[in-house]
Amino acid sequence: MEVKKMKTEYWNEVIGGKRYNTETSKLIASDAYWDGHNYERRGRNTFLFRTPKGNYFRINRTQWQGERDALIPLSQDEATALWEQLPEHELKFEEAFPGVTVEDA
Repeated sequence: MEVKKMKTEYWNEVIGGKRYNTETSKLIASDAYWDGHNYERRGRNTFLFRTPKGNYFRINRTQWQGERDALIPLSQDEATALWEQLPEHELKFEEAFPGVTVEDA
């Protein structure tokens, strides 16, 4: 999936002294899919990214009046939990979270 499906060229924000930029980061999962009419899911979408330095963040997009789009930095644990919830995986778990050990059930 390309970032252009988010209806913006890219996001570039500084939060807590760190720059989060969708243009240089890797999209690893989302809930955006083509349903034959659009990519939006109930008027909202979530996109999970990893920066080149291995930091994670989410972009929340909304079409609802009174709500705002948001960029939210995430810990690795928060990112792995979100990856598990999002249905569209751009990267396999091992690629999205290098160095994280997964146990067999």
